[in-house]
Amino acid sequence: MTELIFIVEEAPEGGFVARSLGPSIFTEADTLAELPTKVRDAVRCHFEEGAAPKVVRLHHVREEVIAV
Repeated sequence: MTELIFIVEEAPEGGFVARSLGPSIFTEADTLAELPTKVRDAVRCHFEEGAAPKVVRLHHVREEVIAV
């Protein structure tokens, strides 16, 4: 695996959650600034030494409700 994609969303209780589209990897952060560090840590914990993907993409999804 050379690339891993995470979906990033705002958590209902505040902060942000990131979920991997491939392997079952999940992490949370209070701010967007600390999220990349949390994702790196989660990826390193999930994979054996040297088996982690070279690239991790964070795909930010924002849901917005509008009245019509």
